[in-house]
Amino acid sequence: MNIQGSCRRVLFLAALCGGAALGDGARTSGLEPGDLRAAGKIEFPISGAAGVRPEFERGVALLHSFFYEEARRIFTGMAQKDPNCAMAQWGIAMTWWHPIWTPPTPEEMKAGTAAIDKATEMIRPAERDATDRERRFIAALSAYYHAADGPATGPVGQSCHGPVGSRERALAYEKEMRGLAQKYPDDMEAQTFYTLAILAVGYATPNDTTLSKQLEAAGILEKLRAKNANHPGITHYLIHSYDYPALAKRGLSAAQVYASIAPWVPHALHMPSHIFTRLGMWEESVAANTASAEASRAYAKVRHREATEAEELHALDYAAYSYLQEGEDNKAKEIVDFAATVRKTNPEMEFTAAYALAAIPARYALERNDWAGAAALAIPNVPHWSSFPFMEALIEYAHALGRARTGDLDGAQKAIERMRQLREATTDVKFDYFKNHLDLQIKTASAWVTYGRGKKEEAVEALRKTADAEDTLGKHPVSPGALVPVREQLGGLLLELGQAKEAQREFEAELKIYPGRFRGLLGAAQSAEKAGDKEGARRYYAKLAAQTGKAGDSRSELARVREYLAP
Repeated sequence: MNIQGSCRRVLFLAALCGGAALGDGARTSGLEPGDLRAAGKIEFPISGAAGVRPEFERGVALLHSFFYEEARRIFTGMAQKDPNCAMAQWGIAMTWWHPIWTPPTPEEMKAGTAAIDKATEMIRPAERDATDRERRFIAALSAYYHAADGPATGPVGQSCHGPVGSRERALAYEKEMRGLAQKYPDDMEAQTFYTLAILAVGYATPNDTTLSKQLEAAGILEKLRAKNANHPGITHYLIHSYDYPALAKRGLSAAQVYASIAPWVPHALHMPSHIFTRLGMWEESVAANTASAEASRAYAKVRHREATEAEELHALDYAAYSYLQEGEDNKAKEIVDFAATVRKTNPEMEFTAAYALAAIPARYALERNDWAGAAALAIPNVPHWSSFPFMEALIEYAHALGRARTGDLDGAQKAIERMRQLREATTDVKFDYFKNHLDLQIKTASAWVTYGRGKKEEAVEALRKTADAEDTLGKHPVSPGALVPVREQLGGLLLELGQAKEAQREFEAELKIYPGRFRGLLGAAQSAEKAGDKEGARRYYAKLAAQTGKAGDSRSELARVREYLAP
């Protein structure tokens, strides 16, 4: 699969530390990829054998970039070299908890608990060589693993369980890390890990629209960054803190440098695209994600794996989304075709991979208004698909929209009923976000069925209410955005009904949340043109023309864009 041009490949290779490639040379020399590449600058003194500290700091640096597998390899190797190193066990336990992703599976929870319990036992005797600081790091993580999961405490219909899982566990960890950070105010790692704890609580409290925890973390991180601009965690966590429409511009400087800090780490290469996507910087997003996908494939080759890396699929979903906004449908189609060949992923049961495999083909059809194609999408043939019912629902959502828009209302209704079944099958609280979003997708598809049955005003009102709810819900970190924002669909319906001014307002509201979306810009331009707003129409058409300079004739709508802007 060739998802990137030779120019981007050269840029990616040039970014690798020392120009070393992650291929056969590394394997035959006996060197691991971590020996060849930078991971950022941190200082984390630990007790025990002095010789293992550089390895420990490298493991922590990779932990900050969420390269959990490679960090675990380093910490495990440390534990073999120094069986009495409690912080090596702490490191292993940290790799099993993914604070901004999904919480540990039962197997991961068991492994993480075993490691942190081992660390706790190692430092229990008072005479053991462990500092107060180390004891506090271990105690904080132990509090996470041993806290009890509690019930949701948010408003009716809203769960306080976000992508990090139990809010009670995240709160227990944050409390202990706060004590550590207060005791050691000048300790960079204590402060940085404390901000991650704050973010974990923020992500576990999705109904906090003020983003208080994200802003609290960002305030600390900005001060830390002034002291160490090459710290992977500080830069990474700033991007997560600002990964919201109202805050995204604040994260641009961090996004522009993160890849250079850890230029071989797939997640470090991908993560800047969260900000680029928020700001409609599609070229930058494509470059970041094609580089991330390349790094994922290179790492899999070193590990002698044939399965497709979940991190690669995650990056490709973002890349496909960006290509579609630029109108480069042929590039997006290459990704769609590749995704259709995937039969095995690593990890085998990773929801980010399942999401990408469902979202990539659904986006390709829906973004292009290919309603017939959306109606006929196949369910990806991947093992363990049934473990993520809400992912299959993405395909059924495309079925429902495609069938409703092509007049197959009975078929659309069948797809909606299947969506309801898949919603009920989503019982794990860690996937509550997707369950809530599925509720909105069901309402959206139902609105189009209502419209197809001639109840136009009822359909408009249903889409308006659902758009408001989707705007409040926001997007999940796994996704570059909704398959088709409901507000964009509302604008399209109003335009279809001849309500141009109202449609323009909806498209403009959508563009504040999703800047640079192809359909949002086109809808705003068409609405402004029909409403007699010549200045607005030219502005939006010009923006779309600049954004789609490489698109050629991929979209029929682009002919009108060029015609309008012609002298």
